[in-house]
Amino acid sequence: MTRSVFVRAKDAQTAYLASLEVDARFDELRDIVRTCGRFVELIGFHHEITANLLFLRFSFTTGDASGHNMATLAADALLKHILDTIPGISYGSISGNYCTDKKATAINGILGRGKNVVTELVVPREIVHDRLHTAAAAIAQLNVHKNMIGTLLAGGVRSANAHYANMLLGFYLATGQDAANIVEGSQGVTVTEDRDGDLYFSCTLPNLIVGTVGNGKGLGFVAENLERLGCRAAR
Repeated sequence: MTRSVFVRAKDAQTAYLASLEVDARFDELRDIVRTCGRFVELIGFHHEITANLLFLRFSFTTGDASGHNMATLAADALLKHILDTIPGISYGSISGNYCTDKKATAINGILGRGKNVVTELVVPREIVHDRLHTAAAAIAQLNVHKNMIGTLLAGGVRSANAHYANMLLGFYLATGQDAANIVEGSQGVTVTEDRDGDLYFSCTLPNLIVGTVGNGKGLGFVAENLERLGCRAAR
């Protein structure tokens, strides 16, 4: 899970020097995060400087939770520590919109937010013909024309798929997730190939934000669905 903050500096040079300080103190910042909970761990950060503003995008592991609240609490602790120990900067915001939460953005598509999942299967030629009533070559061509060229013409952001959001919304509601995360979850790429008549089909979702513990997971139907999915088994 990611959360971004931003701070203000006198000028761009001061913001740049502050970013170097943050990088040099990474181990120290990891220790700060460890005081925020048993399951949250700082694993990296990226920064961006615009004018005199320094944006910091922190990445965390959050155990079996999707981690929205854990990431925010950890980012708040990091921001306080950074302001207390690095000179020349002042408070901007606990959320800098560089995370990016519930928005389809290039940074999420490139770096990911949540789980980065690749699924793939090969559908035999006979099933493509008898059940789908088409050919692998036709599906592969349609995927290029519709999902790739069509999305390009529409100005899609790091995305080439028909409608991941439809299926994700159903899954998120059934398993107690934050349904608004289908916004970034809708980003992804569908790839198809004709393999001598067999159909190779793959979906890549870089922003799958899911958890098996936390808010919403205690509802009866949610607990039942998580049980059926094997998400409540002892580990």
